[in-house]
Amino acid sequence: MGKIERKYMAHFIDAGTLCKGETESWERLGKDLEEYNVELNPDTETKENIIGERTFNHNGYEVSSEADPFYAEDNSVLFEKLQQICDNLYKDDNLKTKVVEAHLWKTASGGGYEAYQQDCYVVPTSYGGDTSGYQIPFTVNYVGTKTKGTFDPATKKFTAGE
Repeated sequence: MGKIERKYMAHFIDAGTLCKGETESWERLGKDLEEYNVELNPDTETKENIIGERTFNHNGYEVSSEADPFYAEDNSVLFEKLQQICDNLYKDDNLKTKVVEAHLWKTASGGGYEAYQQDCYVVPTSYGGDTSGYQIPFTVNYVGTKTKGTFDPATKKFTAGE
């Protein structure tokens, strides 16, 4: 298959359930992004005792990503929810939603693509911008465990399980 193009690692966020919304509304991240990385931020340490033995300890990950820039568009539910968070300075479960990472290079049996869903908190880092447009960049803080399943980008539906 060769090198996989970046566009085939798709990141979707459920904007509809932000701010305690009840209706899913999945939006794909990346329209104005030249780069988007999920930072694993591993918590590791290596120690050496007094007799020269080295030990390694891995305490887990603090996974996060940055969507910067994020340009506001009037037809975007994600923009509406980010603006609501900024206007009210929410810092509670109003920030909680879900993300899906879809591997568009792996077609799953029964349709859709191999995907992983995870809870997250979406935190705007600023708002404003320059003459290029109004921006609300944000951080995605991943929490909990990933659920493997399939995701259909056409219907924007995640189905848990194999």
